[in-house]
Amino acid sequence: MSSAPGASRARLLLAYIACFVFWGSTWAVVKVGLEDLPPLRFAGVRMMLAGLVLLPFSGLLRVRPDARTTGLLMGVGVLQIALPYGLLFIAQQWIPSSWSALLFSTYAVWLLLVGRLLLPDQPLSARKLLSAGLGLAGIVALQYQHLHGMGLTGLVLAGCVLTLVATVSIALANVLVRRSLAHVPTSLSVCVQTLSSSLLLLAASAAFESHLPGHWTPRALLSITYLAVCATALTYQLLFWLLARVPLSVIGVMPLLDTLVAVLLGVVMLGERVDASLLVGGALILSSAALANLPSSPPAPASSEPTESPTGAEPLVPAPRRVA
Repeated sequence: MSSAPGASRARLLLAYIACFVFWGSTWAVVKVGLEDLPPLRFAGVRMMLAGLVLLPFSGLLRVRPDARTTGLLMGVGVLQIALPYGLLFIAQQWIPSSWSALLFSTYAVWLLLVGRLLLPDQPLSARKLLSAGLGLAGIVALQYQHLHGMGLTGLVLAGCVLTLVATVSIALANVLVRRSLAHVPTSLSVCVQTLSSSLLLLAASAAFESHLPGHWTPRALLSITYLAVCATALTYQLLFWLLARVPLSVIGVMPLLDTLVAVLLGVVMLGERVDASLLVGGALILSSAALANLPSSPPAPASSEPTESPTGAEPLVPAPRRVA
């Protein structure tokens, strides 16, 4: 991990570790919070708090984007946050957190495939096709035990499908950001999308979850605070700092590390079962993500002021991709 002048290796390493540990822990923390709160309400409050914490760092209080840019940011926010995180929180009621993290790590593959469809400068190479094949094989292997024993219930299947739909939605949003909003500073983009999407999630909760009780226990409040402050606001500030100081190829490894953290915490904290399906499926999916994250050309020199989404660098290299 090479550093820019003035940034000590220890500080870089600490910031890097904090990013993938905080992001990797989100899956287990969401699972814990869902024991007290309905999913859409949980996601909406978490995103509202995260947006408010990010607000002072976004520049939104000093410079307002024009109406067209604001509209585009809010529209992309539906695909990047409101829809996928609503689906992810619902899905985690029915499948283990380790499954959620592994299925979500196929993001790298979907980003390459969606990028090929929408961006003409992104060719579909043999490596990308192999990556997609490994990801598909990993998804099948992950569910093999359920399929083999005919124990794949409707809710388990729905949880897997919703997680994959959410992942594709985020990949599509990142490509749209690259195509139409690359001029918007990332901190501003994240803040606007998070705040606007929180309102949609809370509105959806009012419409569909008004009959469901919410228990604002210390566990629920700690889960929301941790996810909003540590796993969103703090992690993104650390990521912005790292983007100017380490190669993009190093950043691109982070999704693999946070997925490993998620699987480990699912086993240790939540007592989730480790079986052959998890090991084989996880290995295939992580191999797929690693292959997708290999840059097709040397990464461009890091700038001192990143102004586009972490997934919007040339070439389209999957990097940390979420506001989770």
